Amino acid sequence: MIKRIGILTSGGDAPGMNACIRSVVRAAYKKNIYVTGIEYGFKGLLNSNFINLSPESVGNMLHKGGTILKTNRCEEFKQKKYRKIAYNNLIKENIDGLIVLGGDGSFKGASILSKEFKIPVIGIPSTIDNDIYGSDYSIGFNTAVQTIMDSVDKIRDTASSHETIFFIEVMGRNSGHLAIHAGNVTGAELIMIPEIKIKNLDFLVNKIRKINIKKKSIIIIYAEGCNLGPIDKITEYVQKRMKNSNVRFSILGHIQRGGSPCEKDRINSSLLGYYSVNEIIKKGKSKMIGIINGKVTFLDLEKSIKTKKEINKNLFKITEIINNY
Repeated sequence: MIKRIGILTSGGDAPGMNACIRSVVRAAYKKNIYVTGIEYGFKGLLNSNFINLSPESVGNMLHKGGTILKTNRCEEFKQKKYRKIAYNNLIKENIDGLIVLGGDGSFKGASILSKEFKIPVIGIPSTIDNDIYGSDYSIGFNTAVQTIMDSVDKIRDTASSHETIFFIEVMGRNSGHLAIHAGNVTGAELIMIPEIKIKNLDFLVNKIRKINIKKKSIIIIYAEGCNLGPIDKITEYVQKRMKNSNVRFSILGHIQRGGSPCEKDRINSSLLGYYSVNEIIKKGKSKMIGIINGKVTFLDLEKSIKTKKEINKNLFKITEIINNY
């Protein structure tokens, strides 16, 4: 019988994490289960950075971005001797199960810990990259798209006024999910993602030239993991080849992670938190909780790590068609 759950946030922060923590704590207390917050992710697990969370302590945080538990990356956790320390700390704290909010790297660490020491784990997808297999949705993704949209709309005003070609870099590591959605909602004329490689820089220049015949101002959404290299070097090359000094770039950076979570992130974070408590008390195989076609689902945690989530090729194709008239 589970009497105490540990919860941590790991990797990059994502808007909606606090809403999910709030949901886990209050759902658990309704079942007479205590919740221990683990600060600074897996590093905090190694250092026993434990705090007690109560329904009252998680009040007034539904709307807040970031994570009250802080987050970190922990290279030491890749070694078994450190995972043993983490497990011993869980036992000392009387923690019977663990809920982990993070991305694929966080899930890998959680899955190994679960297999080695037979502790039940529930992984909740929490990454603006939205690249976790087994869920249409990841906490923070929708807010990040909204943030990018707001920023690009402002850049569009300047691009239109000065007839500028703008490369705008968005996050996503080696995944194009964020870039595709951002490109769709901003009307970007071109989207560059890691999954669909562009042959070379000259091929890119020719594509831009064709668009430039019809449109003098162009927005190009560039996912940070694209194969052509750094965005500043690409911009410089396009300037020279097109003999056009009005080619600029903007890196949105960590602004994409911040901000108050949007309506969808608040609702889905609350749902995922609530149902993760219901699942972990079963003490079955460790799972990842997700949302597919609007319904909460569960998937073996290891399978979610080993399987790559495909991009929405249909949305990519449609966006290219409708944004180039």
